[in-house]
Amino acid sequence: MSDLVTRGAVLRETETKESDKILTVLTPDHGKISVIAKGARRKGCRYAAVCQTLAYSELTLNRRGDWYYLNEGTTLSLFDGLRADFEALALGFYFAELTEAVSSPEIPAPELLSHLLNGLYALDTLKKPRALAKPAFEWRLMCLAGYEPLADGCNLCGEENPADARLDPVQGVLRCAACGGPGNAGTLPLRPEAVAALRHIVYGPPGRLYAFTLTGEALDQLSNAAERYAAVQLERSFRTLDYYKSLSNL
Repeated sequence: MSDLVTRGAVLRETETKESDKILTVLTPDHGKISVIAKGARRKGCRYAAVCQTLAYSELTLNRRGDWYYLNEGTTLSLFDGLRADFEALALGFYFAELTEAVSSPEIPAPELLSHLLNGLYALDTLKKPRALAKPAFEWRLMCLAGYEPLADGCNLCGEENPADARLDPVQGVLRCAACGGPGNAGTLPLRPEAVAALRHIVYGPPGRLYAFTLTGEALDQLSNAAERYAAVQLERSFRTLDYYKSLSNL
């Protein structure tokens, strides 16, 4: 078959055989694909740089059955600033794992790829605080993947600014504490500032995603709610998140 030229970001790399790698790559036109990079671990491999997790590159591929084989690659961004900051790099790996969880093989994913690249750029170049960039990335990604929460008011009484707001991670809705009833045990508290930030992330323009400020307990609530929401909706945990949090705790 003829070569396919596309751009993509490496979400995961897996060592195989003596010197090869299997890359999970997110592309705008073919979605999530598996790429075999033969000899990628050999010293002097001409395309070794493009085979690193988070590398964004132009790739020349050849398809055989369900697999793509890497012929050539030119890096477009390695996000070197992340690789110089261990905690930022760990958070970038979490962004990649979360993105992999919501992307599908062979389904075009230009918005998902753009969101991932913008998130990495926010950490790498804009130097956005990790504690703020993390929930902003998580919430917006869930929206793009079809799991958008209803954050415009209490879903029971309709109050626009719920008193003592609670997020239901199963139903994906906000409620007043008084409206929650017996099921409030599984809901998550959100201060008014956290609700305002959530609405900015969910309903605001993508270009302004990281243009907000939030600190203290409200930021902790927004971040914890994002983690819980993703875990419940996707029905899984994320080892890269656990690792990132272990570094943050240190």
